[in-house]
Amino acid sequence: MKLGEKQTLTVVKKVEFGVYLAASQETAAEEKVLLPKKQVPEGAKPGDEIEVFLYKDSKDRLIATTAAPRIMLHQVAPLTVKQVGKIGAFLDWGLEKDLLLPFREQTAQVKEGQTVLAALYIDKSSRLCATMNVYEYLDCDSPYQKDDKVEGTVYEISRQFGAFVAVDDQYSALIPQKELYGSVRIGDHISARVTGVREDGKLDLSIREKAYLQIGADAEKVMAAIDSFDGALPFNDKASPEVIRREMQMSKNEFKRAVGHLLKEGRVRITDKAILKIK
Repeated sequence: MKLGEKQTLTVVKKVEFGVYLAASQETAAEEKVLLPKKQVPEGAKPGDEIEVFLYKDSKDRLIATTAAPRIMLHQVAPLTVKQVGKIGAFLDWGLEKDLLLPFREQTAQVKEGQTVLAALYIDKSSRLCATMNVYEYLDCDSPYQKDDKVEGTVYEISRQFGAFVAVDDQYSALIPQKELYGSVRIGDHISARVTGVREDGKLDLSIREKAYLQIGADAEKVMAAIDSFDGALPFNDKASPEVIRREMQMSKNEFKRAVGHLLKEGRVRITDKAILKIK
């Protein structure tokens, strides 16, 4: 009996409230599971084989269903929060009994109606639970190569490493800290560019384009910042990298390239302490 997985079992006994299934007639005395009456295919009789999914009911008893859950054991999938209770959140995974996401397995606080990326695992009490710590459940054999465009979900953020992303909600990827700009939060769906494929198959990403493609957008971003300061940005390209990253969400080199682009176009001029818009 494989908890959390689909398997084909044999009808070994028919009762008023459903049928009992087992791996075979020979093993029925040792282990069998109930398939409730409303789930039993019409005309099913002892000896017939039925494909079912096994989970546990509200009384913690193993039970079968012919319904297809939205996630299987060790898989990762986006699931919707139905409610938040005293022990955690409960997720809609397509079955009658909602799936528990314990508080300790949440990488960020969740709320009702929110969609979260989760993996399915068996806890120490032999029950199926969800976790937002999906790192170990993601694949490392993606079809993507350097410079490919990808989409994914941010599932964890580390000050040391950067933002961890599940590309296609399936493949393991990272936006390194040096490539992390702007407000990126857990649960965000992002578009990114593959900057490299590691030896283990994990992807490195950037949410910015290559320099020659990004420079135009960066230049307009600088102009917007100058306009927000009434035509005089109160620092120039000699400002510290920390100030530039905080104010512009760019690296110092990216900022300098953008300012240089604006200088060539004759749209700004630089003083010792500011960048001024040429009117």
